[in-house]
Formats: sequence, C-alpha cells, structure tokens
Amino acid sequence: MTAKELIARAEQEDVSLGALSLEIESEHGGNLETSLEKFETMLQVMEAEVENALSSPVCSVSGLTGGDGYLYEKYRTAGLSLQGEIPSLATAYALSASETNAAMGRIVACPTAGSCGIVPACVLAVARICRIPRPRILYALACAGLVGMLIDEHASLAGAEGGCQAECGSAAAMAAAAVTEMMGGRPEASFHAAAMAIKNQLGLVCDPVAGLVEIPCIKRNVGGVSIALSSADMALAGIKSRIPFDDAVEAMNRVGHALPAALRETALGGLATTEAGKAMKEKVFGK
Repeated sequence: MTAKELIARAEQEDVSLGALSLEIESEHGGNLETSLEKFETMLQVMEAEVENALSSPVCSVSGLTGGDGYLYEKYRTAGLSLQGEIPSLATAYALSASETNAAMGRIVACPTAGSCGIVPACVLAVARICRIPRPRILYALACAGLVGMLIDEHASLAGAEGGCQAECGSAAAMAAAAVTEMMGGRPEASFHAAAMAIKNQLGLVCDPVAGLVEIPCIKRNVGGVSIALSSADMALAGIKSRIPFDDAVEAMNRVGHALPAALRETALGGLATTEAGKAMKEKVFGK
C-alpha cells in the first residue's frame, strides 16, 4: 500500500484519509463503531496527558527532567510567548505529554512513547482554538494512524532502527497530516504536509542521555510540533512537497540504515556522550 494508491482511492470514493483508514480497518475485520470507540478512549488519555504537567511540576523518575511544562504554561498564560496562540498552546501540551511519559504516567504512544507529545499537542491545540467538533478530531486521529502505518510498512517507527527521524519525524508527519485533514485539507494535501514534515527531520539521530527517554527527547517533541504545524500550514495554503510522501519515506528508510549504531538509541554517541551527558548518566547510575 502506498500514499499514491490511497490518494487515488480516497479521491475516487470522495472520502477523507481518516474515513478511508477506518474503511480499510473494517475490510480487515474491524468495526466502525468499535474503532471510533477505541479512538475516543485514546483521545481521552491524550486530553489528560497534555494537561497533566501544566498546573504543577511533574518530575521524571530519574530526576533529570521535570517542571518545564509548568514553567512554560505560566509564561504562555502571562501572554509572553513569541509564538501564536496555537503554536504556544501546542508547545505547552507537548511538554506536558512528554513529561508525563518520563514520569511513567499514562500516555498514548503515537507512534512511540518518546514521541508521544507531538500528535496530541498539535491535534488538541488546533481543536481547542478552532473549536473542532469531536467527530472530526477522531477522524483526524485515524488519518494520523494511516500515515504512521505507511511509514512503519516502508521504513520504521523505531529509534533503534532508524534514529529519531523514525520517532519524532514520523510523529510530526502523522500530526501534520491529521491537522491538515481536520482543517479541511484534501487527502493529497495531508500527504504533502506529512512529506514536508519528514523532509525537515530527515537524518535526526537518536542519542538519549543515560539511555533514558528524556534528554533531548522531551524538547525534540516541541521541535516536532513546530515542524508539524508549519507543514500543515503550508499544505493548507496550497504548497506542495516536490518530493512525494512515498519517496520521502523511502529516503527516510535509507538514511536510517546509513546511521551508525551509536546514533540509533544506544546512548553511545551524540548528546549522550557530551561532558554534560556523561555527568547526568553518572548522577543516575553512578560511575
């Protein structure tokens, strides 16, 4: 299955990618009502995780991270953010979801725990500010799932296999497509948004300090949010990716395989091996 094929089918049937995703699931034994109930359950978890670390500091089990969501929310609500209303809210949401994950709280891995803040932050921030009806949010999540499935089929969603481009990069693509659909974009536009998001994180390494999904993962979720929203914005403006989604994913797969093992979630390279990174590892695990 390819994006090109899915675009053709969606246009032929005159349905959104979210609707097509649910249709494909039903063809493989799923049920529309049951599928929507599952997305509703996930949405409720997302709504909790994006708010969890904003009203009071939430710290990770390791003690290396925590409190940034709370700090940013105070800054944002004071009207000091340099970003617009949606990006600043999405930033707060991404920090909260990621800190909830680091504190072993309940999150939706979308597609992974390390990239859990990007999809809910983008979708829920846009939905809140633009007052998107709940059914459209559920279909947008189905759209995100379809994009993630294609990436998993033709590349990887695992940092250990493809670097952080496979995690935060994939999440940004999923979020960009979902937001584009939620705001009325056609299936082709959603895939253009997803392709642009992938291109902007191609080659991103996975170098977790002390081997924990905290540094730089939490702040990379914020970066992924910015890329996802700007990619969706461009696609909604009619801008097209000169490199189609299928080609971008194929390139992502090749780049992932070309990355050395030290830059694929082993904590043997990149930021993990800086002086600060090594000091934090010793703080958690000793010498």
